[in-house]
Order: sequence, then structure tokens, then C-alpha cells
Amino acid sequence: MKKKANQKPVLLVALGGNAMIQKGQTGTVEEQFENLKIPIDQIARLSKDYRIIITHGNGPQVGNLLLQQECCDTVPRLPLEILVAQTQGQIGYMIESTLDEALMALGINSQPLVSLISYVVVDETDKAFKSPSKPVGPAFTKEKAATLPYPTIKTPKGYRRVVVSPKPVTIVEKREIRTLIGAGFIVICCGGGGIPVVRAGRTFDGVDAVIDKDLASACLAEEVGVDVFVMATDVDGVALNFGRPDERYLTSVSLTESAQYILAGHFSAGAMLPKVEAAMQFVGGGGKRAVITRVDRIVDAVAGKAGTEFVNI
Repeated sequence: MKKKANQKPVLLVALGGNAMIQKGQTGTVEEQFENLKIPIDQIARLSKDYRIIITHGNGPQVGNLLLQQECCDTVPRLPLEILVAQTQGQIGYMIESTLDEALMALGINSQPLVSLISYVVVDETDKAFKSPSKPVGPAFTKEKAATLPYPTIKTPKGYRRVVVSPKPVTIVEKREIRTLIGAGFIVICCGGGGIPVVRAGRTFDGVDAVIDKDLASACLAEEVGVDVFVMATDVDGVALNFGRPDERYLTSVSLTESAQYILAGHFSAGAMLPKVEAAMQFVGGGGKRAVITRVDRIVDAVAGKAGTEFVNI
């Protein structure tokens, strides 16, 4: 996307679904709205200097919907891609209404917003379809996980259900998103990584899966010409030896170093690994800046004062 001389740069902020539900919370709507104020107030301030795209995860929310429908046999169960679509509407509404309020508090009363239902194309031959890997829903103890009728994986929060998660290939609505950003809209899109679809001739068919929102966000960032890509999560940034006494956070990391750290097993597949891979994909593809930071340090991360920044060397 070519920018006019007077256009602001484009900032994409990817909000983790877990950032909306803090440790020890049950995930009530009231809790999620309150938690959203932390990143959204910062995004509202940044909108003065950047054109904004917001993407978001849905791991806890879509996992909860799976549990809810599995507790009831009265109505037909819905496939996973439909539940992803539901969370796009649910979380998109929560983000948009919270952002509208934050903008008005700053005296910004004419900023157009839009939440966009988004499809993401995946490859039907992706090996991920044979091996569930994406954590969703609540965390369980090891003992409880052993009794569950579905596969689980150990994450920093505990044992969580895993579902199929193929890699994103392209964002179907990329042209619409470019047009909206060019017209000055703040765009909320690719919720939960997008609704996963495969090509069927000239149309698309939904598939029973969840796409990682950070990888989908990196794909979108490349396709629409994002300048700064920030992934906001519940830790300060990228750490080596995470959770151990010798834990060490990185302020800057090269693509070469990142690849070496991945091979050394420093990043959990259920948590930090896809974020690192997304940052590497964006910067390696020519993107200017990618930063992983804590959800309450987004403004500082954009200013280069927080988080872990990826460098293409």
C-alpha cells in the first residue's frame, strides 16, 4: 500500500485473547471490558499519529464456546469455524465500543471505526490438520487434563485443550482493509486469526480449525503495508529460559539469533513461539518494525522504550 506524503504511518496492534482475561479471573464480560481499557486507551492515544489496525486472539473465548456447546445436546453443535466467527463479532463489539469511549474521552469525536468479519485462506494439505497444536479455553491441572476427552498441551498457564491450527496463506479481505485504512478508518479485523477457509473453485469452504492470530496478523501486515507491528501480550517481551532462575528478557534480537533460540527450544509452542515466528516473518519480508511487549506498554513499545524489537540482520 503506497502512502501519500501527508498520510500517517500504519500501526497494527495484535491483542492476545488471554490479555482480556487475566490470571485468576473467570473471564466474565465485566472483567474483559475492564481489561480491554488498558490496551485500548493506549491505542486511542496512538491514533493521533498512526493509522490503526487492531487484530485480536480468541483462545479463551472460543475454547469456552466449545465447552458450552459440549454441555448441551438440545441444540445442534456448531463447527469450529462458526465459533471463530462468533468470537469475531463478540470481541470486535467489545473492542469497538471500548475504543469509541476512549476516543471520545480524548475529544476525538469523528474517528470512523469498523469491525470486519475476516476470512483467512489456509492450505488444505497443511500437515497441521493431522496434529492439533493451538491452545484454547481454560487451563487445567495435570490431573484434570488426564481425564479430559480431548488432547491437551502444557502451557505456562497450565494444561489447555489443543485444536488444529494451519498456517495462514492470505487474508481474503486485504483489499477492503487497505481501502478502509486509506480512508482513515480504524479497522478491527482478523479476529481469532480469522475464519479459516480453503479454496473451492472460485469460492471458499470453512474448515474446522483455529488460526494463530499473530501469524495471521503478520500475513495481513505484509499484504496491506503496515509500518509498525506490535504484539501485546501478558509478559514484558521475549525471554530466554522463561520461568527459570536464569530467565533473561531481550530488548532487541536479530532474525539469525531468533532462529538459533528457536532451535535451542527457548520458546513454548503454545505461547511465545508463534509470536517470534510472526515477528520474523514480518521483518524478514521487509517490514520496518516488529515488537513483542506487555499489554500495558504498547505506547512505550511503539516509542522504542519497551518490549523486544526484531532486527533484520
